[in-house]
Amino acid sequence: MKIIIWKKKVLFMIVFTFFLVFSIYLSFYHPFSMAIELSSHSAINDGLKEKIDALNKEKEKVAYLTFDDGPTQKATPKILDVLKEEEVKATFFVIGKYVAHHPALVKRAYEEGHFIANHGYDHNNQKLYASKESFIHEVKSTDEEISKAIGVNDYCSHIFRFPNGYMSPNNKSQKKKCAKLLEDMNYTYVDWNCLNHDSIKKYSSQQLLDNLKKSSKNKRNFSYFNA
Repeated sequence: MKIIIWKKKVLFMIVFTFFLVFSIYLSFYHPFSMAIELSSHSAINDGLKEKIDALNKEKEKVAYLTFDDGPTQKATPKILDVLKEEEVKATFFVIGKYVAHHPALVKRAYEEGHFIANHGYDHNNQKLYASKESFIHEVKSTDEEISKAIGVNDYCSHIFRFPNGYMSPNNKSQKKKCAKLLEDMNYTYVDWNCLNHDSIKKYSSQQLLDNLKKSSKNKRNFSYFNA
């Protein structure tokens, strides 16, 4: 009987120690701190660049869920509700002027563990590519709005998504120049390689799913874009 009691005490101490260590870990853990320092004064992590470049080379099948052009009062709360219910994390490529209009939505997304990335301030190609200064202003102004919304000083995601995508043939020469500017600003850019074409016309839920399956066919890794 004494042996059994001693074993119970040991088991209790092991379990108690585990939960104590785990609690301390959670109190210091931030979902993005291990990947990249989110400050405009920090250099982009070389490992992050390599990981993005290797997305389509990995053998494991992975889907990266991304949402562009928000936040909007109509769609973003519903998206966040579903992501929370399903325990799924996503990346939100936000537009600066909309962040200024709906800062609480961006703060909620950030606090619920989603990554907030840069999609430019106006989503207007004429403004974005007007000059070198204009492009830099679009990116930095969006960073400033995100920073104010989430309450993190000098926030910088270091990840940009070109409006309409880098792979789009429109403004190709300007995009090449701006890609170099992004590098100088400690940024990298990410496109998508999978669409459900929800921005083209109104589809039924089943049609959207079918479009997504066709778009992702034979791809081991895909970044799914939803506007």
